[in-house]
Amino acid sequence: MKYWFLIVLLHTLVYRIDAQTLSSSNLPIIVINTGGQTIPDDPKIMADMGIVYNGEGKRNAITDAFNHYNGKIGIEIRGQSSQQFPMKSYSIELWDNTGKSVDKSLFGLPKESDWVLYAPYTDKTLMRNFLAYTMSRELGQWAANCRFVEVVIDGDYKGIYVFMERIKRGSGRVPITKMAKTDNSGTALTGGYIFSIDKEADGWFSAYATPNSRKGQRIQYTYTYPKIADITFEQRNYLQSYVDSFEQKLYSKDFQDVQKGWRSHADENSFIDYLIVNEVSRNVDAYRLSTYLYKERNQKIVAGPVWDYDLAFRNANYCNGSNTDGWAWQFNQTCPDDFWQVPFWWYQLNLDTAFQGKLMCKWKTVRQNNLSIGKLYALVDSVVALTAEARNRHFTRWPVLGKYVWPNPTPIPSDYVSEIEYLKDWLFKRLNWLDANMPKMGACYEYPIVSTDDIQVQASPNPFRNQLLIQVKSRDAFSMPLSIMNSQGQLIHQQQVPIKSGNNQVQLNAMQWPAGLLLLQTKDKKGRSIFKVLFRQ
Repeated sequence: MKYWFLIVLLHTLVYRIDAQTLSSSNLPIIVINTGGQTIPDDPKIMADMGIVYNGEGKRNAITDAFNHYNGKIGIEIRGQSSQQFPMKSYSIELWDNTGKSVDKSLFGLPKESDWVLYAPYTDKTLMRNFLAYTMSRELGQWAANCRFVEVVIDGDYKGIYVFMERIKRGSGRVPITKMAKTDNSGTALTGGYIFSIDKEADGWFSAYATPNSRKGQRIQYTYTYPKIADITFEQRNYLQSYVDSFEQKLYSKDFQDVQKGWRSHADENSFIDYLIVNEVSRNVDAYRLSTYLYKERNQKIVAGPVWDYDLAFRNANYCNGSNTDGWAWQFNQTCPDDFWQVPFWWYQLNLDTAFQGKLMCKWKTVRQNNLSIGKLYALVDSVVALTAEARNRHFTRWPVLGKYVWPNPTPIPSDYVSEIEYLKDWLFKRLNWLDANMPKMGACYEYPIVSTDDIQVQASPNPFRNQLLIQVKSRDAFSMPLSIMNSQGQLIHQQQVPIKSGNNQVQLNAMQWPAGLLLLQTKDKKGRSIFKVLFRQ
């Protein structure tokens, strides 16, 4: 009875401390009491957590009982660069009184013990992670579900947080099989695994240097599941060998071949979806940091889940992070001196004509619905409406509006309304740029009606090594002459190509061609010449 009285008294004191700041909210209220402990970066400390949540659309009062959760948690600070901010993000694990993890469904999400309280301090829209994760789910991939909440820790009102799922194997999370320490051979050894590309590596290094980098960096891999403390020697070797084989196939001259190339080891659709989310958001950390991948038993590598988009959607003032133009996967050209570089994968995938064609098809489809500007604006507006009341408290606690917080780009919006206007304007321009610059090839690309040319000819890659792809879009079917000459005008290759109406592709083996400048010549149906300058490395 005395123990219960002390809990009630402490609960009341917390309420009294914060009553003037937070009396009630349309958002769930999370109250954490550490008992005066400092929350460290690592390891987790035991604390008490209570959640007031009276249901969707109902108000939650700070004086209400903890009716959604009332128990122990382990809590620690999370993040890397974000730890510099006064508003901290936290990792939370639901515990029993002995410190053992407890699975529980919170806010209607699948049962789990591990959760994240993300602090949107530098993200003044409060929604960048929410937007990216929602986009990924709309594309058909698993991504963390989010709930907006208000948080009080030790009587201190902390503002609006994004309560969200953590990347983890499990029912309702990353869909892979649980690994046991005895899964060291046969089918059991093939999955499931989660691994990542990030700053802190405990796995292995790629055998390939990153393109355009000036420091010869190798990509660093980290074991996410099983953790480094749990993964066996055989499992480590298998995962590394499988990823190494994927990279070898992607780097080889046969990389586009369905059987011999990279598709034998990686799920193409997931890589397309991953690219779309990173390019729409123009995430400055895309592909090189907080990059997760997973592999299910007897399955291929899947790109994702997407993670960490607080510096996306025009929220980074370096490496063209706030630009509406340009490809995020070309980061290495933009910032060759940055140590954390994009792996060669994405450069090679964007030379794969089948990949580009499928990307164009997916893009054309999602722009009609999931990624239409109207739907994205509606998603933004839904968060604006949901957080309207709590934002006054949040930005009183953290008066950052109109002020520079690393790495906000200029101009800095003066208030929240302007933050949303900037975001919407940026989204509109970014989507328009992507519409204009998505690959102009594949079954889904339509010949421009306004074009005055009867055919359009492209050669890629250029410069090239041993393989050259000629892409031809034609209004009509005809037999097209194709010639390649060296810099002295001498003919080194010639053939007649049957062209159909629409998209056409001609793969040329250039292994015997001389290095240096070359000239491609062809003619349209009316006999008009078309020239393209090429360069063989």
